[in-house]
Amino acid sequence: MSLRDGSPERAARSVVEIRGAASVMGLSSTPVGGTLRLVLGDQLSDGLSALRGLDASVDVVLMAEVRDEATYVKHHRQKIALVFAAMRKFATRLEDRGVTVRYVRIDEAGNTGSIGGELDRALAERPFGGVVMTACGEWRLAEALAAFVKSTRSKVEIREDDRFICSLDRFNRWAADRKTLTMEFFYREMRRETGLLMDGADPAGGHWNFDKDNRSGLARGVVPPTRLRITPDAVTYGAMADVERLFGDHFGTLEGFGWPTTAEEADDVLAAFLSDILPSFGTWQDAMAAGQPWMWHGMVSTSLNLGLLDPLDVCRRAEAEYRAGRAPLNAVEGFIRQILGWREFVRGIYWLKMPEYGARNALDADRRLPWFYWSGETDMACVADAVGATRDHAYAHHIQRLMVTGNLAMLLGVHPDAVDDWYMVVYADAYEWVEMPNTRGMATFADGGIMGTKPYAASGAYINRMSNHCAGCRYDVKQKAGEGACPFNRLYWGFLERNRARLAGNPRLAMPYRTLDGWDAPRRQAVVDEAEACREALGAVRLV
Repeated sequence: MSLRDGSPERAARSVVEIRGAASVMGLSSTPVGGTLRLVLGDQLSDGLSALRGLDASVDVVLMAEVRDEATYVKHHRQKIALVFAAMRKFATRLEDRGVTVRYVRIDEAGNTGSIGGELDRALAERPFGGVVMTACGEWRLAEALAAFVKSTRSKVEIREDDRFICSLDRFNRWAADRKTLTMEFFYREMRRETGLLMDGADPAGGHWNFDKDNRSGLARGVVPPTRLRITPDAVTYGAMADVERLFGDHFGTLEGFGWPTTAEEADDVLAAFLSDILPSFGTWQDAMAAGQPWMWHGMVSTSLNLGLLDPLDVCRRAEAEYRAGRAPLNAVEGFIRQILGWREFVRGIYWLKMPEYGARNALDADRRLPWFYWSGETDMACVADAVGATRDHAYAHHIQRLMVTGNLAMLLGVHPDAVDDWYMVVYADAYEWVEMPNTRGMATFADGGIMGTKPYAASGAYINRMSNHCAGCRYDVKQKAGEGACPFNRLYWGFLERNRARLAGNPRLAMPYRTLDGWDAPRRQAVVDEAEACREALGAVRLV
């Protein structure tokens, strides 16, 4: 059943068991015949709940590369190669410990193309006493696994995915009695519960948040540091070759692949970041620069989302840098907030609000995604740079995602389904539980304010302040209207006027609406007309 055209009530009932921990028929002990234990491609963690209690003498671990997971959107080639390489190495890791792994390669004869199909095939070929799995991370797959559970005669135990800092039950309790769900308040509770950056009952440094110290544009003469990238080994090259052969029509390039594919490699990247990059992360975390895709960012999201790193351990190690005097508080707090705050918060929102969340379109956006989101062929220097980095590396940092490509999509009025799909396709760290709340919530305000208290709409002035893009751009960031004006300027005021009925009452938008209210009706209509002309010129035409 499609998330976008099915019954939310029916879908919610279908996956409720998959979401919960041990909520399907439980296995009290290892049955005769052993247990089939499912490990998904984003569950590559030694401590995965599905692997606990494993009896290597009789149990079998099932891992499968399947087309359903590689093609439900046409994932970036680096994303698929990363997952396949990491899966193959994790399987070897288990085998080296004496575990029997039933590993199904993407091109293996008989591959059914789906996780449910591979579960059925394994059970048909050997009489296991039951199946154990860890709850999956995406609603789409949860539906498929719910269908498997309903159809199979085998006993199935679904265990909680406890690799997150905040359980879904804990998040739901926090959310239950609140009219609005504010990340900052959730983050403070997580700080208190974990003790991270706490001095007794008080936050370290006397403040919960040091955002005011973390908003510097790149200063002249400051050069981003060189980053550790992992040279592919034979296994990774093999995965890359399979992807090139089987998914060569997917977005992006495999050249320059440098992502960690094992826990040890992920740890090396994290250690290099903590020692060499973290001290300056806070100051420059919102800055952008032409031809600099990494800046001072952690580059650990792929490893966190695959399960190669543990989020609480990452936060504790960052805190240790502050406690030892090796990194300033503003940098460490900003980094920890992205993991302990935003990452945990978006996961909670996703599972709390799905499947209805995936159909939200609060601003009635109705335009196509312009082609330059795929080609990078645009005279907007900031957009060309962000899309180019995305194509080449399956990566862009959070300001590029939010304030360049996301902000532009919102100002253009691109339908949130198209925005969701684009972000899911292009990034190596993209999984729906993290991507959808960020795109449908933060980037496009399609959720109507569940994730954020205001749309992250900005004109070209913001990009000019935070980057060096505007100096070399064909468009004039100082010009407000006309074909030579920065498109962000041409779109911004029209976006606000077009959405006046929906947004004018938002107290965080009081200042720009006071500006609009000072203009007469013909001038306000002129900005709407200017924005419409710009939308059409950029290819954001109405959907048929």
